[in-house]
Amino acid sequence: MADDEGRHRSRAGDRHAPLSTGDPCALPSCTGDPLVGADAVSAVQAAIMITRISAPAGEHQRGILARWQADCAADVAAIDALVRSGRWQMLYRGVYATYTGPPSREGVLWAAVLRCGPAAALSHFTAAELDGLAEERRDVTHVTIPGQLRVRQPGRESEGTFGSSIPRIVVHRSSRLAQAKHPVRTPPRTRVEETVLDLVESAQNFDDAFHWLSAACGRRLVTPVQLRDAVGCRAKMRWRSDVLIAVEEISEGVLSNLERGYLRKVERPHRLPAAQRQYRKRQGGRSAYLDNLYDDLGVAVELDGLASHPAESRWHDMRRDSFFASSGIITLRYSWADIATRPCQVAREIGLVLQQRGWSGALRACRASCLAGLR
Repeated sequence: MADDEGRHRSRAGDRHAPLSTGDPCALPSCTGDPLVGADAVSAVQAAIMITRISAPAGEHQRGILARWQADCAADVAAIDALVRSGRWQMLYRGVYATYTGPPSREGVLWAAVLRCGPAAALSHFTAAELDGLAEERRDVTHVTIPGQLRVRQPGRESEGTFGSSIPRIVVHRSSRLAQAKHPVRTPPRTRVEETVLDLVESAQNFDDAFHWLSAACGRRLVTPVQLRDAVGCRAKMRWRSDVLIAVEEISEGVLSNLERGYLRKVERPHRLPAAQRQYRKRQGGRSAYLDNLYDDLGVAVELDGLASHPAESRWHDMRRDSFFASSGIITLRYSWADIATRPCQVAREIGLVLQQRGWSGALRACRASCLAGLR
């Protein structure tokens, strides 16, 4: 009966099976104290496990390991022993840091994605942060898993050494994660174009959605062609037709909601000639980009949003306007309030300047009360 119990305790399924102490060892620990007996064997087993797990990935996952990565009972026993001794620490249930200090930001992200399983990928705002699309760090970590899988309430976990300082996990599900996941980037995350479309679908309004589309293209993280192809791969897509139109506008150089407002509220409805967007001109020894340039007529229309044109940059704008004026280009400047509240008056002002510069066209009233069409 005793032999049966001994065999039962040493089975692979027993995650707390005792380790054989073997000969005493004197391995150094992370605290400087020697490891002896069972702890030494656990450390050796853990080192073997870390080497085996990290070799295919080319890195050590920033010192983060998951219990599901263990291949045998010896691995599991080593994890348990090191956690009990305080040499490893639990970040999420079944996910551990192989050191005693606080984890790095990338280590925390590795922990979140490993908590959700081998097929998981960071997504939405978290993937946007990693790829340079979002500057703000959110207080939750977004992870996408295959649609058929389930993760048991990872967002409610508060276990581990650091407690609430480890971000809550928000789990999303996707039936096409295998195609959306980036093949090589680590920590595992969705492709940039897929991240952008995920953010578009979760946006509160289309202005916010357009921000993600234009920011990704403006920062050269993705191309309009890639976005268009990614939209085509989705069976369901919120604002599909609007997104495709927006992507086409972005490909023509419309890179902000303010510029989109100028195109849709001023230029098109009043039949102004089509400007060249983001036109590159030499300014001394440097290059400058003009939001809208009517090159043949020597007229530029600059749009000053508060975020992209703070007060301290106004002097720079004035010097640039003076420089281009000396080369024959008149610059008209408008703010968000101008485009949003008086687009007809803006169109009229621009139209008059263009006519003075040789434009033979005529403005069209966008509605019955519009005064833009008057000469």
